[in-house]
Amino acid sequence: MFRSTSDRLLLGLLRCVSALAAAVVMLIVIFLVIESWPALRSVGPLRFFTDPSWHPASAAGGGAGRFNLIPMLIGTLASTAGAVMLATPLGIASALFCRFYAPKRIATGYRRLLELLTGIPSVVFGLWGLLVLAPLIRQWHPPGQSLLAGVLILTVMILPTVALLSESSLNSVPRAYLRGAAALGLSRWATIRGVVLPAARGGIVTAVLLATGRAIGETMAVLMVAGNVVQVPHSVFDPVRTLTANIALELGYAMDIHRSALFVSGLVLMMMLAALIGLAEWIGGGRMNA
Repeated sequence: MFRSTSDRLLLGLLRCVSALAAAVVMLIVIFLVIESWPALRSVGPLRFFTDPSWHPASAAGGGAGRFNLIPMLIGTLASTAGAVMLATPLGIASALFCRFYAPKRIATGYRRLLELLTGIPSVVFGLWGLLVLAPLIRQWHPPGQSLLAGVLILTVMILPTVALLSESSLNSVPRAYLRGAAALGLSRWATIRGVVLPAARGGIVTAVLLATGRAIGETMAVLMVAGNVVQVPHSVFDPVRTLTANIALELGYAMDIHRSALFVSGLVLMMMLAALIGLAEWIGGGRMNA
């Protein structure tokens, strides 16, 4: 197929940018592996999941050191799962409201509000959670800074992602589907339930997975409101520490094996995010081939 000179230049530029992006990701992975290798070699991968607690700093003083990541991994997964369970129905309902129920002016204003939420820095969410949300939870059940506070903060932070991407998926449903449902005499809700949601399912699931990735990687807001106690939570009112918060708190003074163990935490997070992105791509590819 004939291509003009401008098309060839654009194609070459896009290939270079894509190669650069892939190279950056590979360099990050290589950097994490290199920095994690001393801990993986001297401690062993299994001890990061079988040690009784997390006290890696004692290894610097000649002690054995303890490197259990399980409490922080559970804190990360619990806060993420709770936020996704709350944000998913709210986000899908918001998308349906904007697309099918709200007047155009109200839908536009609500959409702008969601877009504004996506631009607020996470430290601002954390400050609001620390000064407003945590004291409210403390009145209900001390100490206030807890898994519940982390879940609620993450819910607010990922809700715009779910809502905006879900609405984009709803807007991509072919008009012919809607006209066919109207010709059959289906009500608005019957059309949404039987036609629109099944057609947009792949995009909605992808939106949820991308929001999950953001929740897993969030640091500052969760650090400020979750309590930062290394323990397995037994209720939503218990303080927790996530993997990202642990890295942010300890990397400034960590040395030797302790520092390398923190990079192992980062490697675990990278693997979790890569699995989520792969799942989102697989779902998106399945939708395209359907």
